[in-house]
Amino acid sequence: MTSRLLPWSVFAAALATAGLPIYIHAPKFFADTYGVSLATLGAALFALRLLDVVQDPALGWLSARLSARRGPSVAVAGIVMAAAMFGLFAVTPPFAPVLWFALTLALLFSAFSYLTISFYAAGVARASDMGAGGHVRLAAWRETGALIGVCAASVAPTLFALFSDRPFTLFALFFAGLTGVAVLAMRGDWRAVPRAADGPGIRTVLGDATARRLLLVAVLNTAPVAVTSTLFLFFVEARLGLPGWEGPFLLLFFLSAALAAPLWGRIAARIGTKRALQTGMVLAIVTFSGALLLGTGDAAAFALICLLSGASLGADMTLLPALFAARMERISPEAAEGFGLWSFASKLTLAFAAAVLLPILDMSGYVAGMNQQPQVALHTLTMLYAGVPLALKALALTLLTFSSLRDGGEKET
Repeated sequence: MTSRLLPWSVFAAALATAGLPIYIHAPKFFADTYGVSLATLGAALFALRLLDVVQDPALGWLSARLSARRGPSVAVAGIVMAAAMFGLFAVTPPFAPVLWFALTLALLFSAFSYLTISFYAAGVARASDMGAGGHVRLAAWRETGALIGVCAASVAPTLFALFSDRPFTLFALFFAGLTGVAVLAMRGDWRAVPRAADGPGIRTVLGDATARRLLLVAVLNTAPVAVTSTLFLFFVEARLGLPGWEGPFLLLFFLSAALAAPLWGRIAARIGTKRALQTGMVLAIVTFSGALLLGTGDAAAFALICLLSGASLGADMTLLPALFAARMERISPEAAEGFGLWSFASKLTLAFAAAVLLPILDMSGYVAGMNQQPQVALHTLTMLYAGVPLALKALALTLLTFSSLRDGGEKET
């Protein structure tokens, strides 16, 4: 079983490298390297997320119709994603940096979305072949790989800086190599699911109350990670006064999540997926509350928060997609259009972080790269980084708790 599921971990690792790490590295890279303001970068990211309003459901539709030729289409999308990453970090902008930022990210996000939708849709058919608990087992392998990919991508630029004065060029080359390995590893796993011409689609998913509820929980529950990912580098550098510690903290956070993901799968097998997910969300709220109290030099306390909140992320990434995949197996077995909506719901949270939080931080007087920030900017940074995620996580927990979802993705009767 290990060798049969390992390609899913490898492919997930490649996708994850182009996901959250881009929101961690790209805005700060363009702010520091090319002097683009945070407000401008936030507006550009928001415009790209508006593209996803139409794009992700449309890519879900396209993936469903290319099901029989998914392998070649995935290979093409992988090439586009790797080329866009190279352009983003390794090519000096040939015109206005913010326009180059938007163009390369548009290509990267489009390819990333298609690959993610196709990958998760294929997982529904794969998990159904694994019998009872298949969705959680596959999710544990998939999300552990994703978290390992995030770990590698989060610290890679810092490590590459030890060997080169262009660490992000090496990062882009590393990503291209990983993407190629991932596409080759998964080449035999793109099984087509027969679909009738008038079969289930986006309307079926949106017409299902349980699927809609899971999508809403996904928006609220992934928003805290989007917020903290967008502001993480600024918080460590300015609020904690620990420049250079970003890499170790990120590694601790995501490595903790990767190690915890299989454990959450086992916990779910014992107490149920919904209850295990609730437990992880409570852990996140309790531990991350400490971030509100941190100040300059609080490295040990923040490391403990990274360790425990990272463990809670393992539950979010493993169990919530498993619940949604189980529901898709019941109402829309091909699942690509359902995961098109899922992808859109997840990236909607990143739009919120980019479009709202970065301009607020900019208006508070925060200046990227400045050694001494105004107190009002530091207070604003703390409330945005810690206070907003806590409120969003509490809303997600409340919605999940008062829902009637069962582990199979259906409502209790």
